[in-house]
Amino acid sequence: MEENNQIVEQPVRKSSFWELVKYAFFALIIVVPFRIFVAQPYIVSGSSMDPTFKNADYLIVDQLSKRFEEPKRESVLIIKYPKDTSKYFIKRLIGFPGETIEIKNGEVFVYNRDNENGLKLDEPYIVYKKNENFKITLGEDEYFVLGDNRAGSSDSRVWGTLPKKYIVGTPILRLLPLSEIDIWPGSFTKSE
Repeated sequence: MEENNQIVEQPVRKSSFWELVKYAFFALIIVVPFRIFVAQPYIVSGSSMDPTFKNADYLIVDQLSKRFEEPKRESVLIIKYPKDTSKYFIKRLIGFPGETIEIKNGEVFVYNRDNENGLKLDEPYIVYKKNENFKITLGEDEYFVLGDNRAGSSDSRVWGTLPKKYIVGTPILRLLPLSEIDIWPGSFTKSE
């Protein structure tokens, strides 16, 4: 009588393991440089940018474009806190190197070579104003940033100017909360 024996082979685990290692390696080659140089997630903590950004907003920040172009006035930036670079802040860019920033009764004016009378910023994003007076002239490589919640923000009025090297990037996407998902969060269109 003939016996029918089926041969059963055990799957080769070694090749599966090396396939996993290979995929992980390629993922690291793509993901790590992307996170370091291109975009990175940040979570807002605090109320210095109320009502534009709230506590626990989840943002994706573009870290690449700052290498090719100057950020625009009134754009939102993620920055390293100059007094402790392990901390990150979210602020709005107000002044550039060589400009004089003056706050008169809570209104912000920017003076440079082109506008002797000063450019008064129209700030539709401000809800919580602070009636104050302040003036500073920025040196080379110095920027001036403010929080949108002027009454509750620690910013260039408190800790001084921001060196360019501490600009991390610009938020390009708000993912959370789901009801607030948007592209270029914090940007606004001036009504003409």
